[in-house]
Amino acid sequence: MTADLAPSPLRDPRVNAVIARLVDARRRRPRGGPASDPALTRDPFAYAEEGFSIVPAQGDLLYLLCRGLRTRRVAEFATSVGMSTLYFAAAMRDNGGGSVIGSELVPAKVAAARRNLTDAGLADFAEIREGDARTTLRDLGGAVDFVLIDGWPVSTGPSLARQVIEIVAPQINVGGYVMNDNAAPDFLEFIRNPTNGFLSVTLPLKSGTELCVKVA
Repeated sequence: MTADLAPSPLRDPRVNAVIARLVDARRRRPRGGPASDPALTRDPFAYAEEGFSIVPAQGDLLYLLCRGLRTRRVAEFATSVGMSTLYFAAAMRDNGGGSVIGSELVPAKVAAARRNLTDAGLADFAEIREGDARTTLRDLGGAVDFVLIDGWPVSTGPSLARQVIEIVAPQINVGGYVMNDNAAPDFLEFIRNPTNGFLSVTLPLKSGTELCVKVA
């Protein structure tokens, strides 16, 4: 049995139906994505109708950790069509209330994410901020307990993952978690530097998932 087909701790049929639809859409996608299409790699708008996001095994881990932490406030970059948002928002609801603050640059994906949340009955537990995460996540309105960082590649300079972790790190509670889907070298450099207050481990999920906890 593959990780995508394993039983999920998220047991809401309505939410799982939306997740299954997104997984199926990804499997039927006609082209591989930015990693296999170098001419379009640096342009997120080239894939405005397509979702690139976490896989269900990663989502299950997000959900479990948020339930265990009794998390009430989380943030994510980038929301895409809302796959990770569904897991986060379900955890907020099942914890008794809370909010996901998402950031997404592409308007078509913002609209898709909001539709998916509505279809899953979770719209009240998420706020999707449209625009550049380096602006939209600069002020989260208070401390958060979990951040997902999974953004688009850039051609030169610091990765977006590195830029976003530097912005959100001061806003994460001690004991809070960060998950990174892309493991950009400069993100790992930041998160593994003891002076920045994190411990991390690479998990064998997808092509490599970095799970970090803020300890100072």
